[in-house]
Amino acid sequence: MTPSVAEPVYFNGQFLPLAETHVSPLDRGFLYGDGVYEMIPVYSRQAFRVDEHLKRLAGTLAGIKLPNPLDLAGWKAVIEKLVAAAPWEDQSIYLQVTRGADNKRDHAFPPTTVTPTRFAFSSPLVAPSAEIRARGVAVISVPDQRWARCDLKVISLLANILARQQAVEENCAEALLIRDGYLKEGAASNIFVVKDGILLAPPKTQLMLPGITYDVVLELAERHGQPVKIGEIHETELRRADEVWMTSSTKEILAITTLDGQPVGNGKPGPVGEKMWQWYQDFKNSVMRKG
Repeated sequence: MTPSVAEPVYFNGQFLPLAETHVSPLDRGFLYGDGVYEMIPVYSRQAFRVDEHLKRLAGTLAGIKLPNPLDLAGWKAVIEKLVAAAPWEDQSIYLQVTRGADNKRDHAFPPTTVTPTRFAFSSPLVAPSAEIRARGVAVISVPDQRWARCDLKVISLLANILARQQAVEENCAEALLIRDGYLKEGAASNIFVVKDGILLAPPKTQLMLPGITYDVVLELAERHGQPVKIGEIHETELRRADEVWMTSSTKEILAITTLDGQPVGNGKPGPVGEKMWQWYQDFKNSVMRKG
């Protein structure tokens, strides 16, 4: 076991030590990034909203015309075994399916006799520290240079990687993606904005990956009476915001306090974000950890 990958891992129908898994150099995931992935948070060994995550996986597979190699029960059995074998109470389950390995390199799909490659493993799920939460994080904005199907959770993430690396090189936690003057999301997160007490959320379109945590935030806002407006967020609104947050299963609700070197609001985590973080923790402990 590595510090971040538990064993056994799941590979093509077997549970194996990581070192015993082998992928062909002709695998289309390796050659083309022709595949999909999904990540499922696990709290107290309970996979959170596993049906929704597997529905998103199935939707992405359908979106790239790759038949789902396992049914719902099959994927759940894999997830349950990985969760049980891992040493951590809180985990992140990673699933990946590629179109498999043909005997040649050809852009067109291989014959249906080529079997998809299936891979899954568990990693520890660690939330941001209290120190990071207290000060918030710095981010940059970059042009969104991705393709037009950002709603599909595919493994070909080079544009996201380059944006995230640019943020790292500028000692920032994330890159916010701006397309045609409008905020879409982060390189690896969804983004929310608060202005005058109203929570602003970009709409679900083909230019944004619909996050499960994004859904939870909107559900909690509705439950607690937090005003919400779902609609396109112009870059000027982003820069004039009172608060900006990044959300994901690993980041939870994390305040962005600096954007392109300038303070967001007063440069400190804001009150609406603090309330949402507490609502999220209450939900995690009362629902997510109960299965």
